[in-house]
Amino acid sequence: MTHTEDTQVGATLRHVDGRPEFLHPLPTLPPREESYVNNGNQSDQSPPPGPETQEKRFSFPTAFTILFGLIIFVAALTWIIPAGEYTREMNQELGEEVPVPGTYHEVESDPQRLLISMLMAPVDGMYDTDTNEARAIDVALFVLMIGGFLGVVTRTGAIDAGMSRTMQALKGREIWMIPFMMALFALGGSTYGMAEESLAFYGLIIPVMIAAGYDAVTAVAMIMLGAGIGTLGSTVNPFATVIASNAAQIPFTQGIWLRVVILVLGWLACVFYVMRYAKRVKANPETSLVADMREENRQHFLGGKSSLEAIEFTTTRKIILVIFALTFAVMIWGVSSAGWWMGQMSALFLGAAILIGIIARLGEKNLVNTFLDGARDLLGVALIIGVARGVVVIMDKGKITDTLLYWAEQAVGDLPSVAFINVMFWIEVLLSFFVPSSSGLAVLSMPIMAPLAEFAEVSRHLVVTAFQSANGLVNLINPTFAVVMGGLAIGRVGYDRWLKFMGPLLLILVIMICAVLSLGAL
Repeated sequence: MTHTEDTQVGATLRHVDGRPEFLHPLPTLPPREESYVNNGNQSDQSPPPGPETQEKRFSFPTAFTILFGLIIFVAALTWIIPAGEYTREMNQELGEEVPVPGTYHEVESDPQRLLISMLMAPVDGMYDTDTNEARAIDVALFVLMIGGFLGVVTRTGAIDAGMSRTMQALKGREIWMIPFMMALFALGGSTYGMAEESLAFYGLIIPVMIAAGYDAVTAVAMIMLGAGIGTLGSTVNPFATVIASNAAQIPFTQGIWLRVVILVLGWLACVFYVMRYAKRVKANPETSLVADMREENRQHFLGGKSSLEAIEFTTTRKIILVIFALTFAVMIWGVSSAGWWMGQMSALFLGAAILIGIIARLGEKNLVNTFLDGARDLLGVALIIGVARGVVVIMDKGKITDTLLYWAEQAVGDLPSVAFINVMFWIEVLLSFFVPSSSGLAVLSMPIMAPLAEFAEVSRHLVVTAFQSANGLVNLINPTFAVVMGGLAIGRVGYDRWLKFMGPLLLILVIMICAVLSLGAL
């Protein structure tokens, strides 16, 4: 990877004239003044403010500003919403303390001071400053390791050569990458809850799709919607289905066929939607939601080339690509079968980067500098993860999370079956905005909400399905979910543009989910 002064996140693939030579320093790109935090909402070439530019059109806030605003909003809620708690007891199957139904009681309030909360929340989001226990800092470190790994692989020219061969092989059929890749990501989401791990794939897929004539939104949608719809339709996902079923005191296999129906219908809807958008963009690039950043993105992800030129596919580069693919395969195996999490995955990418550097004969200095450059490119993503987690921290410190859950418990009393399951779905949608973690929300809400199903003559497994569908749906756009904000940052897609892209699809998915849940209740 070339060393530049550019600090925009997602610039993990920069090459010059299609001729990356890993034994010699590459030319540097001219520095740009806009930083990553603009998140793609305005051009680098904007003129300095002057009399003629005083009246500018509204610019959507950056991801950091949105999240800081949410922190202030939630902190303000702690002054309004009564503090309360459920009594908790240890659940041996979950290995965690869960709330006990009927034990909610008000406690002394702890309203959060706005300014201090705003400044401390990102720090507390990374690690608990009272106990020094990790919160999101392991995910942030994982992201930095991915950046360094991709920087080293890119520096060797192997990715350029591999993409060039891929484009030659798929010429005229690139559109079929969309359903194939989205099926793989959906499989990962449905079986083991693929989320943070998906951040590793953006640097690979975005350049391929841009080179094929599509845009960054198409590539981001392939990954985020693929893994997201898999999580929404989880079948055996241990972080959603299994934990929620255990908390609801039912086998996780109950209701699996209903969840398969949601998974298949959701996947078909998302694939059709993304392919339709991609075809429109390829036919007319001006219809892209990031059309104003077209050349800027090509500079970032393709080194400014109009297409991927033929690059020599040497034996060394072939070996590097094999190691590159094996690294991801080992990561998936480790998470799904060996109990790995962020620490082990971070070590895997670090070790793979060192191995590739040795094979490519980068030399000690070039290897270290290239790795640091790659990590620096994703520094903004790592920081945004802590800020996003800070929103949840404020809720917990203000002791209003259980109060919201108690209000939800009261809202579904004495409802008929169809109304009950639909209200339950929307309650879980609301809770998911404040508690994006599927496992965290399952442990919090299922012990309270699942037993209520019996009063409405609804099976508990339907409540589990409503929970995971709601949580998966919200986490396609949730600004407090680090995977969403991190993925958009890497792809340089503004949050407002992502909402515009997702609007019609969200409506389709909501109608589909509510229809399936209603049929299940009947």
